[in-house]
Amino acid sequence: MKTLDRMTEGPWQKYHGPNLGYIQDQYEKFLQDPQSVEPGYRELFASWGPPPSLENNEKKADSQGQGVSYDPQLLKKGVAAGKLVWNIRTYGHLAADIDPIGIGNEADTRLLQPESYQLSQADLAALPADIVWEEAPSDIKNGYEAIQRLLQLYTGSIAYEFSHVHDEEERKWLNQQAESGRFLSDISADERKGLLKKLLEAEQFEEFLHRTFVGAKRFSVEGNEALVPLLDEIVRQMAEVDVNSILVGMAHRGRLNVLAHVLGKDYSKIFSEFMHSPNKHLVPSEGSMGINYGWTGDVKYHLGADRYLKKDEAREIRITLANNPSHLEYVNPVVEGFARAAQEERGEAGYPKQDVNKALSIQIHGDSAFPGEGIVPETLNFNKLPAYRTGGSIHIIVNNRIGFTTEGKDSRSTHYASDLAKGYEIPIIHVNADDPEACIAVARLASDYRNKFKKSILIDLVGYRKYGHNETDDPETTQPLIYQKVKNHPTVSTLYMKKLVDGNVLTQEQVDELKNRVVEVLKNSYESVKSKDPVDQILLGLKPTDSKSKKEAATNVSAEVLRGINRELLQWPEGFTVYPKLQRILERRSNSLDEGEKVDWGHAETLAFATILADGKPIRITGQDAERATFAHRNLVLHDAVNGETFCPLHRLPQAKASFAIHNSPLTEAAVVGFEYGYNVYSPETLVIWEAQYGDFTNCAQVIIDQFITAGRSKWRQKSSMVMLLPHGYEGNGPEHSSARLERFLQLSGEDNWTVANLTSAAQYFHLLRKQASLTETEDARPLVVMAPKSLIRNPRVASPVNAFSEGGFQKVMEQPGLGQSPKKVERLVLCSGKVAIDLEDALDKQKDEDQSWIHVLRVEQLYPFPKEEISRVMQKYPNLKEILWVQEEPQNMGGWSFMEPRIREIAPKGTEVRYSGRPERSSPASGYQDVHAYEQQTIISFALNRKTINQQISLGR
Repeated sequence: MKTLDRMTEGPWQKYHGPNLGYIQDQYEKFLQDPQSVEPGYRELFASWGPPPSLENNEKKADSQGQGVSYDPQLLKKGVAAGKLVWNIRTYGHLAADIDPIGIGNEADTRLLQPESYQLSQADLAALPADIVWEEAPSDIKNGYEAIQRLLQLYTGSIAYEFSHVHDEEERKWLNQQAESGRFLSDISADERKGLLKKLLEAEQFEEFLHRTFVGAKRFSVEGNEALVPLLDEIVRQMAEVDVNSILVGMAHRGRLNVLAHVLGKDYSKIFSEFMHSPNKHLVPSEGSMGINYGWTGDVKYHLGADRYLKKDEAREIRITLANNPSHLEYVNPVVEGFARAAQEERGEAGYPKQDVNKALSIQIHGDSAFPGEGIVPETLNFNKLPAYRTGGSIHIIVNNRIGFTTEGKDSRSTHYASDLAKGYEIPIIHVNADDPEACIAVARLASDYRNKFKKSILIDLVGYRKYGHNETDDPETTQPLIYQKVKNHPTVSTLYMKKLVDGNVLTQEQVDELKNRVVEVLKNSYESVKSKDPVDQILLGLKPTDSKSKKEAATNVSAEVLRGINRELLQWPEGFTVYPKLQRILERRSNSLDEGEKVDWGHAETLAFATILADGKPIRITGQDAERATFAHRNLVLHDAVNGETFCPLHRLPQAKASFAIHNSPLTEAAVVGFEYGYNVYSPETLVIWEAQYGDFTNCAQVIIDQFITAGRSKWRQKSSMVMLLPHGYEGNGPEHSSARLERFLQLSGEDNWTVANLTSAAQYFHLLRKQASLTETEDARPLVVMAPKSLIRNPRVASPVNAFSEGGFQKVMEQPGLGQSPKKVERLVLCSGKVAIDLEDALDKQKDEDQSWIHVLRVEQLYPFPKEEISRVMQKYPNLKEILWVQEEPQNMGGWSFMEPRIREIAPKGTEVRYSGRPERSSPASGYQDVHAYEQQTIISFALNRKTINQQISLGR
């Protein structure tokens, strides 16, 4: 405890009256639970003990001859007033006018009533205004007026929740903005006229669609039309600063309106999508169910768009609304990936250089989806993570109070739909969607906060839904009372027109003329569409180039270049202490490129990365343990064993001409995969790689894989060359650590939408990565799915000599060396993929003294696109082939068998049987018992290599 005079020399000298009372209140909380007060107060109380009481403060002042005298009762009233002010700021939102049609339950607002603190109007009037409210405006004369003004500010059509923001500077700034009212007062008469025009455009657009295309789904924004001017104002605010890109993600409700009035999509194009098929070349021909060019498109309320706005003569701002499926909120991480890509410069070695001022993401959420979908907190968690932060997003909940047919009591356990954001210290502003000027004020406040603090902020736009879930749905069957109110409630345009006319901003004649002009534009656009050839309205996509017409880039790299790069990779900064065990492992690589030596999987990957960087291609790789890798084969971020500092050899590689980003991701799959996909789409020149900790964990990212990675090109002409590394292989580690669900990726394969590979050599991996890098930014760009090895990473059979890197390229199929030398004797051709091929090779070596002329083994390294020609050529070499045996380690209903069987049968020589060797059908991917696994694996291999089993069925039982 300090022995100084605690009032004159300690920290308490700053506190008087109600402020001292507040500190005493905090100290009482501290005594009960130290964690209930802020860290700054905890440190203060621990160092200086309790604050002096008001009475002691009074006596201390008198004894020092200061001539100051306090009325203890008055001081207690001051302390009570201080508590009231704190609670108005903290709980004022409970009494705010943010419910346009009054369908919410009334909240307990006693904390906002002076009577709850034994304060009368006279008590408050007796207190100076600046004692109650330190920054009270000059027109506030006393404490009563201060309380009334604060109630007006905190319980109007804007409500604030800032108390969960721990940073004192931020919280103080936010309260100052709320209490100043400057954002509301800054709206000029001209801006009010423009605001009315925006509202009329949004409203009349929806009404025109409703009348003209009766029964068509459009998921209108009606009841929350203020979203359009709110968004438009954020764009305007960002255009005035250094932001070059605004990336928007939203679900289908209100999307057409945003496309028209924020993205500037022509009405005629939108009307065309309601009226006609998009383009005659995309219509299935007679007798065909296919759509030409592999282009299927998507419904109109899923499509995105780009818009470029001139900021000045030299600059423009790009606004992107992301394509999005009906899977609500899954676009969130994709748009965050867009923003990160737009913020980074990747043209130099090292980590990319990020400038968060260059791009902003806006996330538009539904009030049921925000608390309901797990992808939302996964994405919010990116807020401060080095690999994913974007300097803050502006979140908007378009709160129509109903999700499908579900009210809030059935969709969340929190008071507000926005409460989830509190856990991430995101400031929350609720605003009444029927007060458009308040919406503009909120847009300005949110923009200022993001630009000042580089953090996220959330706007809860509270309105209602005019129709059912879609326009063909009758909502009165489930919400009859709500929809009685909705039917009788005037639209926001009607309310605002009346306000402007009553306020003499516009005359009734001017308002009517403005509305008529808006309607006329809609009618003229519709008439122009009706007069045109319906099949020429929209061109959703261009015909892609023939993927076979382009010559593949060479992927081999000379031994001399590889050795030069290898030497540089083993150069560490002076004084950097590599962990001794790891240093010995890395130093073994120094001679692995010599004749007679071999390069293992991890080393081949590093060399691939290094040569890709030397070619000028940036790389981004993330995953839950990406820096070292789950199986510790990568170790591209070294940690100093003495001081913990880090170093990445690829960042100081002299040959590198582009950035290399490598990050450990959070324990999240869906949001991370979505982010990386978005990053890659927005920066197509980058080789983006995501590595699963175990391949099985892609289960948690299945929506992103199904909706974006698999089908993004077909639905939206959205190109990606993203790589997914999915550890896969049966080693007796149980059902969750064996299978990367190869069958799911093969089932989703179609129209050359991606490449699926299961490799068996380090050189194959090297060439495939380099091939993938060469396809970025081209029409042939496709995602790549690699069933990555686990135990094979260090298996010497997978390692490759230097000439395998300096010569040739990626091989879709590989024949087993030493077999098939006497073509006429070969009776069984074994087809396999991945780890089981190495198991077969190991068993063949053990049987090398036996006759093996009857068998040949072909490794299928690329399963999709199916290498039909390459496999067929091998089959044709063996005229006496009796059987083609597909061998796999997965159960029969999983792995590659179901996909490969019909394709093998199609090309098998006439009279040749096609059979299966593997585990029987099962519900679980693998056994959790090591002895069971070993027995089954041995049975599969023995069956394949036993000549007596030709034309027999394998039997493993269950």
